[in-house]
This record gives sequence, C-alpha cells and structure tokens, in this order.
Amino acid sequence: QVQLVESGGGLVQPGGSLGLSCAASGSIFRIYPMGWWRQAPGKQRELVAGITSGGSTNYADSVKGRFTISRDNGKNTVYLQMNSLKPEDTAVYSCYADVNVMLRKWGQGTQVTVSS
Repeated sequence: QVQLVESGGGLVQPGGSLGLSCAASGSIFRIYPMGWWRQAPGKQRELVAGITSGGSTNYADSVKGRFTISRDNGKNTVYLQMNSLKPEDTAVYSCYADVNVMLRKWGQGTQVTVSS
C-alpha cells in the first residue's frame, strides 16, 4: 500500500507565495509519476501540474510561469511552489501518484485560500 501525505497550504494574500509537499510512504517499489490537481467550489477539477519519474513536467496554462513542480526521489516527495498567487487559485489541492497503469493514489487534499 502506498500512502500520500500532504503538507502546506493555508491562507495567503494575493501576490504571495505558498509551498505544498506530498510525501509517499509505504510499499514503494519504483519512482511514480506524481502531480497535483485542484478543485474550487463550483468549478471542474483541474490538473495543476505533473512530473514524470524522469522529471519531465507539465502545467495548466493558468499556472504556467507562476507554479513550479519538483520532486526529491530520495524522499519520495513532490513539491509545488506557488508564486504570484491569485484569488482564482483558491481551491483544495490534492496530490496523486500513479502507482501503476491501473492505480492512482490520492492524498487527503489541502486547502489553499488566496484572499486579502
């Protein structure tokens, strides 16, 4: 079993920065593709950023140039650095790990609120 534990999140003013982390633990046999989705009230869930086992990244157009995803394979942890935050970034952010082609594990989700 693989578990994902997120940390970070909280309240930040517009233009501010926040960092999220997601640590995988349990029966880890390889480096998994990982990433972050978010969902705001009344909106569709959105893929924010993903990172492959080799370190290739992809981002939603809405966060390009502001968010950076990275990973530390030795710690089985993926990070999301969010800069120049906007009120529309307010959402519950959830990390995922593609354990195999049939199984995606999810973290518990963490709230990010951008408000003055």
